[in-house]
Amino acid sequence: MSSQFTPFRQFVVKVHSRCDLACDHCYMYEAVDQGWRRQPMVMSADTAAALGRRIAEHAAEGRLDLVRVVLHGGEPLLAGVGRLREIIEAVREPLLALPEPPRLDLRIHTNGVRLDERFLELFAEFHLKVGISLDGDRSANDRHRRYANGNSSHAQVLAALELLRSPRYRHLYAGILCTVDIANDPVAVYRAVAAEQPPRIDLLLPHATWDCPPPRPDGISRPSTSADPAYAAWLLAVYEAWNADGRPFGIRLFDSIHSTLRGGPPLTEALGVAPSDVLVIETDGALEQADSLKVAFDGAVDTGLRVQDHPLSAATVNAQVMARQNGPDGLSGQCRSCPVLTSCGGGLFAHRYRGSDADPDGSAAAFRNPSVYCADLLELIQSIQKAESADMAFSAGTTVTRAHFDELASGLGGTAAIGELADTQASINRTLLAAAGQALAEQTTEGSWAWQLLQILDEKHPAAVAKAVSHPFFRAAAFRAIDDPVSAHPGTLIGYALAAASHAGLAAELPVPLDTASVYLPGIGLIATADGKAALEHGGQPREFIARSRYVGGEDGPRVLLEDLDEQRDAFQLPPTNRLTDDEFAHWAAAYGAAWQLIKRQYGEYVPGLEAGLRVIAPLMQSPDGHAASGTARQAFGALGLALPADPDVLALLLIHEFQHVKLGALMDMFDLYDSSDTRLYYAPWREDPRPLEGLLQGVYAHVAVVDFWRRAFQRGDAKAAVHFARWRAQTWQAIEQQLETSGSLTEHGAHLVSGLKAAMAPWMEIPLAAEVLDEASRKGDEHRSAFRSSESSAVR
Repeated sequence: MSSQFTPFRQFVVKVHSRCDLACDHCYMYEAVDQGWRRQPMVMSADTAAALGRRIAEHAAEGRLDLVRVVLHGGEPLLAGVGRLREIIEAVREPLLALPEPPRLDLRIHTNGVRLDERFLELFAEFHLKVGISLDGDRSANDRHRRYANGNSSHAQVLAALELLRSPRYRHLYAGILCTVDIANDPVAVYRAVAAEQPPRIDLLLPHATWDCPPPRPDGISRPSTSADPAYAAWLLAVYEAWNADGRPFGIRLFDSIHSTLRGGPPLTEALGVAPSDVLVIETDGALEQADSLKVAFDGAVDTGLRVQDHPLSAATVNAQVMARQNGPDGLSGQCRSCPVLTSCGGGLFAHRYRGSDADPDGSAAAFRNPSVYCADLLELIQSIQKAESADMAFSAGTTVTRAHFDELASGLGGTAAIGELADTQASINRTLLAAAGQALAEQTTEGSWAWQLLQILDEKHPAAVAKAVSHPFFRAAAFRAIDDPVSAHPGTLIGYALAAASHAGLAAELPVPLDTASVYLPGIGLIATADGKAALEHGGQPREFIARSRYVGGEDGPRVLLEDLDEQRDAFQLPPTNRLTDDEFAHWAAAYGAAWQLIKRQYGEYVPGLEAGLRVIAPLMQSPDGHAASGTARQAFGALGLALPADPDVLALLLIHEFQHVKLGALMDMFDLYDSSDTRLYYAPWREDPRPLEGLLQGVYAHVAVVDFWRRAFQRGDAKAAVHFARWRAQTWQAIEQQLETSGSLTEHGAHLVSGLKAAMAPWMEIPLAAEVLDEASRKGDEHRSAFRSSESSAVR
């Protein structure tokens, strides 16, 4: 393989060359290239075996760490369960047999009409992700995606999507591909596709060239112009709706533009200047270029190569493949001078074709043009760039984007939003580590040795140090060391230094004070010292454990440390338990598993945030009055303190409720949400004592999730949930309208947050409830207010 070219990493495997739909916008059957007519219907076992060997050979030669194989067509499900199994096994086994096998990302893209449990059981066996095509609601989808007899395929596709997102198969759901048609309402299309809860959407511009341009709003086909960027307008309407929803899932086109605007890589072959790494393999074993090229001319995808006869690397010397790997040098002069070059990259390669520009010696020059969608892409990217700039002004000095702030303001927050909070926490921890390390290094020899080890590790293994100090109780230990380094024991710093060395897989040894019989390595365990030293052996393994850290979850929810060893865990209103017995730990593990299954089943929108940010549960002693007891510590991001309730449903509520405080506490580290000079105390319907404004805001944020918890329980038929829903709905709404909004102390960001919470609750206020339920909820609220007592009641609003 020539080192000049990028190895192929993505292989689109045509397992069947025919389709059971007759979509009139299909590049496979409706474009000028009619090569499908010459292909066998289904890929044979021999061809699949040859392909598997060639992919493994290519992966080994290119030292690939990841290989993606997408089963495609035609309609790949027409191959049937048995043949698909043969093809999957033929591709997998040679790769797995390599001395250093790459990760294998298996996928299939289907129209969905034949998808059933037989296929999904096969895909689950091989961890194969499923993408489905859907163009919107029935009217939009039926515009193109019909059977040959004209019948609609919409109902069958929706049934397939419903099955795919069921709990048993949800993990296989890769996303939805939606082809743009500007005759459809963009927001209606977005809403219809979003209703199917995809993890990702791909928006595909209809394939077109300068010889065969796309249709415009007046029905006439012509290239885009700056005066008529109709496709950009359509896409921007979707973008605005997606932004307003808090970007609940990825849209690859927009995500790619965001990435490149920030200096990152493109995320789709349709945009950006990164070399193409996609190779198509037809049912007869022919190596072909991307299918989109079929719209250019008959034979545009051909390479003249077959897996039976040629290594896959032979395709890298094809003229058009080379043109797609030359970055900006392979583009037209107009593209190279364009202000959005790095984001656009000339658009999709096929869309640049103009036959009259072809050289006598080949077609490469015919692709050295801007995209036929040039004006649309320029308008789209510059509009998003402008919107992102406004977001950056909103988020100045922080890592949280406007869209993710809005997502958090809704009471939710997905993986990316929580990741942005965690990034800021990591930055804070790094600053604290430097201050605490230097302070302790000046006090004792042992502290100095620990600090030196951390500095060495931070230079060579920064991720290991970051992982060690991401432990939620690190910050409390750091503050103690900074505030009073003379009294602070160096054992804590020693523990973090050895934890970092263990994460780096390194042997290490540090001296400890004479009075130190053990050292706690956060998240790893309590280790014994010997001869005045704490040591790790080969691979970073402690020499002698006294007690290992124990985790719950994994298969039953995010893996979370059940922290019963760290001395810093006494950070909550109730004291922590002692080290749990094996039976107590087993009870915790079972309850956590049951609670997580309920969250996953009934409160799925909270799952991504919890998975991304929940790291530690510190078991607490039971409350003297028997009430469910839980809490968070402002300086312990990712940690919850919980007394184990008898009912797993209550534990589920506590996990959701308390994690709200974790999120808002991290947001408060980044934004001033209220005027800190406001020293008034406020009535909070969930507390017996008056609260400062920060406490009220924290309570409202958490109780929006509590309202949502009881709303969902009520709507699935839990009669006992009705009064809880009614009470907390009314009192949380009142706290927003009558106290937070009228306080006069919210900053711009604080008002934006509260507005988002109110918008999230507004539809819930319209849910009808029985009169007796409302009366009972009102009575409970009145009782709480009447019983409210405070020595400073005159200051309470």
